[in-house]
Amino acid sequence: MRAALESYLRHCKTVLALSRATIEAYKNDLSQFCEAVDKPLDRLESDDIYAFLTRFENPRTLNRKLSAINGFLDWCYDRLLSDENYKIKGAKIPRSLPKYLSPEAIDRALGLIDQSGWIGKRDYALILFLYATGARISEALKAQTNDIEDGWLRVRYGKGAKERMVPIAKRALIALDSYIADRPFFSERLFINYKGRPLSRVFAFKIAQRYLGVSPHALRHSFATSLIVGGADLRVVQELLGHASLNSTQIYSHLEPRHLLDSVNRFHPLGAALRLA
Repeated sequence: MRAALESYLRHCKTVLALSRATIEAYKNDLSQFCEAVDKPLDRLESDDIYAFLTRFENPRTLNRKLSAINGFLDWCYDRLLSDENYKIKGAKIPRSLPKYLSPEAIDRALGLIDQSGWIGKRDYALILFLYATGARISEALKAQTNDIEDGWLRVRYGKGAKERMVPIAKRALIALDSYIADRPFFSERLFINYKGRPLSRVFAFKIAQRYLGVSPHALRHSFATSLIVGGADLRVVQELLGHASLNSTQIYSHLEPRHLLDSVNRFHPLGAALRLA
């Protein structure tokens, strides 16, 4: 089985062109599986897979392991290395509500940033940029200065290689201009570190944790939440976030009932009658 695993990992790298991090995760999970089962593919049984999976209580961990195993065994079946096409369903995971911050909480955090130097201005601009655009942190870190034009952000590195245009709030634009004007390095990248190199995901996470106590992704959720609470159409939010399906956007149904009531009162033609009642 280990020889088949090595071939599968090469397939993931050369044919599927998966990222190094994804391949490393597959390697770790599948090596653990091969070590636990320790038998040839032609002797593998479904019970062996179930026995391995019972080690993991966390549904997310279990499903990650199972996804790697299913992909590997599918590949083995397609190449006649295995006679059986195993298909094991994952564990059901309750849909958790996305963590988000109120505009007031974000404003308080921004007030803590010392903007006397360009690093502080960068941190301030990064937080505002993420909250103003709803960009994924990967999109923000790959953004270049020329991706911003006439108050719009051109997202060129979204999921599925899809481009989209997102308007940027004036306050965020002012913060970006101030940061770029003060930084001592020239770079095509929008966000850089103290050496003038592209800012890393790890360091961006540290910035968000330092001032907000959350991951950068929480600002994306905060962006979407603020729009929907303000009355934005769900399909508009879908377009701004770059979601391929409206199902992904519908997770923002966590909004408090009072916000839904406010929306009915403001936008429905019977809103005035409802208020009188």
